[in-house]
Amino acid sequence: PRLTYSHQVIVVILFFTWRMRHRDSDAMWLWWISVVGDLWFGVTWLLNQITKLRPRKCVPSISVLRDHLDQPDGGSDLPLLDVFINTVDPVDEPMLYTMNSILSILATDYPVEKYATYFSDDGGSLVHYEGLQLAAEFAASWVPFCRKHCVEPRAPESYFWAKMRGEYAGSAPKEFLDDHRRMRAAYEEFKARLDGLSAAIEQRSEACNRANGKDKEECANATWMADGSTQWQGTWIKPAKGHRKGHHPAILQVMLDQPSKDPELGMAASSDHPLDFSAVDARLPMLVYIAREKRPGYDHQKKAGAMNVQLRVSALLSNAPFIINFDGDHYVNNSQAFRAAICFMLDPRDGADTAFVQFPQRFDDVDPTDRYCNHNRMFFDATLLGLNGIQGPSFVGTGCMFRRVALYSADPPRWRPDDAKEAKASRYRPNMFGKSTSFINSMPAAANQERSVPSPATVGEAELADAMTCAYEDGTEWGNDVGWVYNIATEDVVTGFRLHRTGWRSTYCAMEPDAFRGTAPINLTERLYQILRWSGGSLEMFFSRFCPLLAGRRLHPMQRVAYINMTTYPVSTFFICMYYLYPVMWLFQGEFYIQRPFQTFALFVVVIIATVELIGMVEIRWAGLTLLDWVRNEQFYIIGTTGVYPMAMLHILLRSLGIKGVSFKLTAKKLTGGARERLAELYDVQWVPLLVPTVVVMAVNVAAIGAAAGKAIVERWSAAQVAGAASGLVFNVWMLLLLYPFALGIMGRWSKRPYILFIVLVTAVAATASMYVALAGSLPYLHSGIKLV
Repeated sequence: PRLTYSHQVIVVILFFTWRMRHRDSDAMWLWWISVVGDLWFGVTWLLNQITKLRPRKCVPSISVLRDHLDQPDGGSDLPLLDVFINTVDPVDEPMLYTMNSILSILATDYPVEKYATYFSDDGGSLVHYEGLQLAAEFAASWVPFCRKHCVEPRAPESYFWAKMRGEYAGSAPKEFLDDHRRMRAAYEEFKARLDGLSAAIEQRSEACNRANGKDKEECANATWMADGSTQWQGTWIKPAKGHRKGHHPAILQVMLDQPSKDPELGMAASSDHPLDFSAVDARLPMLVYIAREKRPGYDHQKKAGAMNVQLRVSALLSNAPFIINFDGDHYVNNSQAFRAAICFMLDPRDGADTAFVQFPQRFDDVDPTDRYCNHNRMFFDATLLGLNGIQGPSFVGTGCMFRRVALYSADPPRWRPDDAKEAKASRYRPNMFGKSTSFINSMPAAANQERSVPSPATVGEAELADAMTCAYEDGTEWGNDVGWVYNIATEDVVTGFRLHRTGWRSTYCAMEPDAFRGTAPINLTERLYQILRWSGGSLEMFFSRFCPLLAGRRLHPMQRVAYINMTTYPVSTFFICMYYLYPVMWLFQGEFYIQRPFQTFALFVVVIIATVELIGMVEIRWAGLTLLDWVRNEQFYIIGTTGVYPMAMLHILLRSLGIKGVSFKLTAKKLTGGARERLAELYDVQWVPLLVPTVVVMAVNVAAIGAAAGKAIVERWSAAQVAGAASGLVFNVWMLLLLYPFALGIMGRWSKRPYILFIVLVTAVAATASMYVALAGSLPYLHSGIKLV
């Protein structure tokens, strides 16, 4: 690969040298724009490639980890682990996905007494609370079933929908089919109870309100818990003061207590309990429900704020040295995933300097051709793999294991000063972390990577509640140098950058089967909104105090280059949009060349494009990707630059003028049933202004082809003229091929028959050519041929 990169660099340098020596154009202002644009793309391409020169593939040695840390008596020396899972709205993030995530975490293959799960409900919804109770009840059967039969994956929805399964690896093959049938029936009952939960809570609340006196204003709209005598402290179905989104008290409830150290075998089969778990450890890990306080007048900082509350609460209850976070729609697909990440955290070579281990994001329910590049394999399996050989991948929001003390702004061992006591005193100061003495006292224990099973927490309820209040972070460094970073849309990338800037490393870990899987937006509009949030947040980061250019010497030079690429890529839209709109010049008078002599220029362009494509093929090979992955990446990059990146640029411009920027819409997930229903969203068309610029670009390129055809007819072009025009039209055809997924997206259900798109485009070109021929007599300036390069 390095030899190919060297050849490409030489060709690019020769190309720019030649262009500067031949400043010959029919419009010098366009020539300068094209030169600056080419220079921008040349430099950004070079910076992007040099970060991939040292790809490093890391493979976890789970068997070695077992040999070293698993004890003969069934015990384990694995470190403690806290698991964070976040959700907000049971409508936008369906309950079934969220509870499947919880069940997969509870059933993962990690010592049950060594990890705890913290569920953050940022909407304070009783539906989530009672849904978590139902999940805990169902887990009492599901988790022992998974352990007994070693099933994969351990999210029941994915497991029961799987068309293919591996060889049986459990301890009771003769009982498997009966247990499987009974477990599936129990799961269907669990789903039915989840589906009916919202209606049941609403009916119960109406009955309780009537029974408690509907004339009393304070009881008229209350939401009531299952006991029928307690009002829900969080958000009510009918919002009221102190019980609505953005205004409710803190709630914390331990759903499953910390288990005992010794195994506890399950129940034997009986008439009431037909599943035999008498030889299976039936313990469940600790499970905690959290809904932080919200009050008007406070910026609650969305997901980052919720995770910082989880960080404090977990420190007071379990204080594990390692943390792994999930979005509510992601589940554990490989039960060995936690052990895989621990392999790198405990690596004797550079594990102590590793702040986080990032797994790639993989998705279910994406259409087989991955029309909108949801899997983003070029980023995860090429870019992040390349960074693995430098200082490590960036944090991408979910499926990531952290070292707790790194989030506390501690220095990595190799950068710590000699006087450790002085360093500790400066880090653990109240004005940095808040006023909770218990929280501050928990920090040294987290740094010790404790591996013994902790005693039950003795922290008072008042101190726990205080750590969840809005005012706790006032005057502290939370959201700046402590925890997850605030006030930037891409808080994940910025948080990872802050850790790298401090000198920490990270590791990229891909495994088979995939460690985690989730859901992705397969609707075009939702996907574009997602990209808008990412690109806008990237520009926010570049123009903030977290700009990679401002980082100190602890950030590796190549890592700095990688972050510059990640935060400036939307700027490319300015130059690309200029190229997109050049075809309108087909409608102008006279022959037009942006660069002369054309033949040499065309040769350079062909050679550069050929070497870029060759390098792309090389990347595909060493990253283990397919040609389709690479094509989809190219296509959706172009789609993003037409409509999404200009909006991101507008956002940062408004922000710089002190005006509120573009509001980033969170991606909604829809719950679907069978395979046909799961892809129904792919064919929905949601017309929004974000689609308009790309439609315009498509129309311009189609019109350019039609206008060229019309000119060929009217002026009776010679073969040489046709050949000259064809060199320019290749660009137009290429653009339409790159915008092909977008064109299918706006066709809606008609896109099920792609040949219709071909017919529409040919008809549009023919109509444009016919219109040109018809207007040629009345508009004389249309009579001249144009060669656009």
